[in-house]
Amino acid sequence: MNQKTLFKLEYDKIIALLEKEATSFRGGQLCRRLKPMTDINKINTFQEQTAAAFTRIVQKGLISFGDAAPVEESMKRLEVGGALSISELLRISRLLGNAARVKAYGRHDTQEESCDCLDAFFEQLEPLTPLANEIERCIPGEDEVSDDASSTLKHIRRSINGINERVHATLTSLVNGSLRTYLQDPIITMRGDRYCIPVKAEYRGQVQGLIHDQSSTGSTLFIEPMAVVKLNNDLKELYAREQEEIQIILAGLSEEAAQYIEEIRADYRALTDLDFIFARGALALSMKASRPVFNEENKIHIREGRHPLLDPKTVVPITVTLGEEFDLLIVTGPNTGGKTVSLKTVGLFCLMGQAGLHIPAGDRSQLAVFHQIYADIGDEQSIEQSLSTFSSHMTNIVSFLKKVDSHSLVLFDELCAGTDPTEGAALAIAILSHLHSQGICTMATTHYSELKVYALSTPGVENACCEFDVQSLRPTYRLLIGIPGKSNAFAISGKLGLPDYIIDDARERLTEQDISFEDLLTDLETSKRTIEKEREEISALRKEAEELKSQAKERQEKLDEQRDRILREANEKANAILRDAKEVADETIRKFHKFGKENISAAEMEKDRERIRKKVNDTAAASSLKSKKPKKEHKPSDFKLGESVKVLSMNLTGTVSSLPDARGNLTVQMGILRSQVNISDLEIIEEPSSYGAKKMNRTSKGKIKMGKSLSVRPEINLLGRTVDEAVAELDKYLDDALLAHLYTVRVVHGKGTGALRKGIHEYLRRQKHVKSYHLAEFGEGDAGVTIVELG
Repeated sequence: MNQKTLFKLEYDKIIALLEKEATSFRGGQLCRRLKPMTDINKINTFQEQTAAAFTRIVQKGLISFGDAAPVEESMKRLEVGGALSISELLRISRLLGNAARVKAYGRHDTQEESCDCLDAFFEQLEPLTPLANEIERCIPGEDEVSDDASSTLKHIRRSINGINERVHATLTSLVNGSLRTYLQDPIITMRGDRYCIPVKAEYRGQVQGLIHDQSSTGSTLFIEPMAVVKLNNDLKELYAREQEEIQIILAGLSEEAAQYIEEIRADYRALTDLDFIFARGALALSMKASRPVFNEENKIHIREGRHPLLDPKTVVPITVTLGEEFDLLIVTGPNTGGKTVSLKTVGLFCLMGQAGLHIPAGDRSQLAVFHQIYADIGDEQSIEQSLSTFSSHMTNIVSFLKKVDSHSLVLFDELCAGTDPTEGAALAIAILSHLHSQGICTMATTHYSELKVYALSTPGVENACCEFDVQSLRPTYRLLIGIPGKSNAFAISGKLGLPDYIIDDARERLTEQDISFEDLLTDLETSKRTIEKEREEISALRKEAEELKSQAKERQEKLDEQRDRILREANEKANAILRDAKEVADETIRKFHKFGKENISAAEMEKDRERIRKKVNDTAAASSLKSKKPKKEHKPSDFKLGESVKVLSMNLTGTVSSLPDARGNLTVQMGILRSQVNISDLEIIEEPSSYGAKKMNRTSKGKIKMGKSLSVRPEINLLGRTVDEAVAELDKYLDDALLAHLYTVRVVHGKGTGALRKGIHEYLRRQKHVKSYHLAEFGEGDAGVTIVELG
């Protein structure tokens, strides 16, 4: 892909946005080197990787690869048996720690999560936890080796501390004692790596010791007293032994790291490759982009495409089709109407898609794989080369015509402008006809009416226009394919204040053919708008019908399920009643046979008969389905939105979703079931007031719980706080939340630099009453909000 086209279509600005999403050095390099590809298999591989990263970011949030610093030089030094420095070992330790964190991020938390093409990258990661832990144990920070790195180092440093204390004690006694009158200042200072005291020059003979330095005026000598010379010598020797032991420790760590050279290299490559892939996924998320479908038949169908460099709040989506019914699209319309933006959008989307990036357009948008894209856009007048605007553009066009083939996309902005209109139009038609005859996908913008007629009369060529509102003198930036655009010069001039007599004179100078053609354009544009509006209304109605159908189906399924449950319970009750009846009948028959044969009196028989009758009546009363009535009759005005009610016929509770209509029908939400119910079938559930609730709990503990439950919100906002302020406020909030029986809360800290989020997570990890915490899902705040579960 030629560099001039990449610059003209502002591909470099997209790459700059992509590079900002990368967090590692090599990841940024891979972003800068990303160029459009021509192999459809490789393009689809990159697109699949971007889609997988996009999905993981949405599900689990963004992840940083910032600690993946370059380690190749260190690995080469290890290969030849060299020892690494403290900073190099720390770099390896952080790389391995980052590998462990990223590997954990890449694991599938549930069986429902499907595998994707990124699993292979995550599987390559080897955290080498023992090596990382050993380096962290020995080297806690930059330019620092821990005392516990070895027993020898610990002994040496203990000796250094002891001698330091003896030197300070000796010098302090001298400074505050016998030598005080000879000193310039009663202080202990360092010269080189020796402890000294500042002695007045006139008393140099009174203080026995070694002179190491003097002041610039010569009035002060820095003398090392003889009493501490041996101690300083011992101290210097210990410092040398300390450095030797540190080198031994670093050599040991380097030798241990040398056993895993290939694993460390593989970790670095996998981390930076993932950084590159996730940068593409993060860019797709920020642009609200989707994966395009590629073909090799030169077909383009961009659905609701938005130029990624324009303000997403104001950009107007365009739908462009090219290469199916027509391979040449001529876009006309007034200046500043959006013709050039439409042209650049098509070219830039092709470049982005072939680079493996998602495009900010609707799902199922199609792009073709072009081997070259040629763009002649903008004013290229050259003073140095003595080229006019027309000459400069023609030079570009000549170079294009020598190289284009059936796998090329050609984009012209104001083709053959800047010269005589008649000759320019004829030349433009000839150029476009040449490209059209070769089947080359071409898109051109123009003001020439002759090109509009050419498109109307030539098969495989189509007109398009950028819509313009004459009343407001503003473009709508909507691209309408199928009709040519009007320049609207007369209307615009009149709105800007040009006298009517001049405009009328201009109209008289137009030929009847020109007027008829402009009227035809007006009719076509009006018809197109009407069709587009009706299409949108039909689409909205179809969508609404589908939603209603889905709701009806879901409601029917719930009713069927409820009916089956009621029938099942009724059958069970019926079976129980039959069993009881059978037992009663059997018992009655047995006693009837005994009556008269055994000593059973008529009184006892009547008593048993009465008991059986009572049992049968009780069973019949329990099994009868009598319709319940509300305890009191309610008026429509008694019901309010959100009020808790009980549906008597269904024996379910819910909340009022709509106010009663003229017939007394309202909508009740019962869990996931939403149904229309008459107020005669409803009973309002009286909820205890907060005052009454407080009054019931007479203990002080109960009052505290009720007070907290009424005032504690399930979310705390810590934006703008320092880490210390945020932790203090969060600590009190979590205590209140526990007392209020809130087991899940949201902590809003924002994204920013990540320092506040990191500090809050450090605090949460240490709290015993915090069961778990995680970043919010996409659409709920993602990296700017942490969800905390208390337990």
